[in-house]
Amino acid sequence: MMRSELLVRIERGPLTESLHHGHIAVVGAKGSLIAYAGNPGCVTYARSAAKPLQAVAVIEAGAARRFGLTGEEIALMCASHNGENEHIETASLMLNKIGFKADALLCGPHYPFHEPAANRMKRSGDEPTRLHNNCSGKHAGMLALAGIIEAPAGGYDSSDHPVQRTMLQTVADLAGIPSERIQLGTDGCGVPVFGLPLDRLAFAFATLGIPDRLSGPRASACRTILDAVRSHPHYIAGTDRFDTRLIQATNGRIVGKMGAEGVFALTVPEEGVALAVKIADGAQRALYPTVVEALIQLGWLKPDELAALAPFHRPPVRNWSGDKVGSVVPDFKLHL
Repeated sequence: MMRSELLVRIERGPLTESLHHGHIAVVGAKGSLIAYAGNPGCVTYARSAAKPLQAVAVIEAGAARRFGLTGEEIALMCASHNGENEHIETASLMLNKIGFKADALLCGPHYPFHEPAANRMKRSGDEPTRLHNNCSGKHAGMLALAGIIEAPAGGYDSSDHPVQRTMLQTVADLAGIPSERIQLGTDGCGVPVFGLPLDRLAFAFATLGIPDRLSGPRASACRTILDAVRSHPHYIAGTDRFDTRLIQATNGRIVGKMGAEGVFALTVPEEGVALAVKIADGAQRALYPTVVEALIQLGWLKPDELAALAPFHRPPVRNWSGDKVGSVVPDFKLHL
C-alpha cells in the first residue's frame, strides 16, 4: 500500500509552518492510470464530489421530462450551493414541480455558505431552512426519483431505500466496479456516502465526460448533466467558489466538483481524461492549490485559464489586519 505524498506546504515568513499530504489519481476514458501522487487506489469517501454521479440516476429515470426541470435545476441537483437567493429560489421551484414542500427534505438546515447571505439573515433574525442546506438540490432530486420509481418519499435517506439502492448501482456502474466494493457511510446531509478507490472516482468522472461505454439512457443522462452544469456554473457552487470559477474560466472545457474532507474530482471530456484528489487530513485550504497545480503539470490549462484561476493556486496567508504573511504553496511532482 503506497503512502500519501506531500502535496502542499504552508509558508509563514522564512519557515514552513505546516504540511498537507494526500493522493492524486489521473485516468483516461478506459480507466487506465495516466499519472498519480501518493496512492491512487486509496479508498476514501467521495462526499459531495459524488453529486453529479448521483444525479445521473435521477435524469436517467426521466425526471427532466416528467417534471420539466430546467438546466439551472439540474445543475443545482449536482451542487454544494452557496445558499444565495437564486439557489434557494431554484430549490423551492424544483420541489414545487415534483409536488413537495421544504419540510419533505431530510437534510438539516444551516446558514448559507455565502457569508453576505448568511450575515443578512443573522442581522434580520431569519433562521435557515432546509432549502439553505447546500445539499437541498440533491435531496430534491432524490424526492423526484422516489416519485418516478413509485417508492415512498419518507425514509429516502436510508441505505435500504430504493432511491439509495438505485443511486449506488448507478455510481458503481460509472466507476466500473461492483456495488459490493463501495463502502457506505453517512454524509453530512444524512444520506449514504460512497467509499471507493480514488482512481475509480476519477474513472467515474471520465465516464461522465465520455459516457460512450454506458447504455443509451444512462449515457444521455450524463450528457444532460454535463450540459446543464456547463451552461449554469453558478448553480453548482456560487459566487467566488472554485467549482464555479473552474467551469467559467475554461468555458466548460473542465467540469469539477468538490467534496468535504479534501476531495475533488473533475473531467476534461474533450481530452478523455479525469482527475481525483484526496487531501489526507481533509484540509480544504490545500485542496484547490493541489488541483490547479496538477492541471498545470498535466498541461490541461491554457495561459488565460491559469490567470483566471491564479487566486486558487498559491493563495496568501494573511493576518487579521489583512497583510500577507505567507503563502499556501503546492509542492509535489506527479508520477507520469
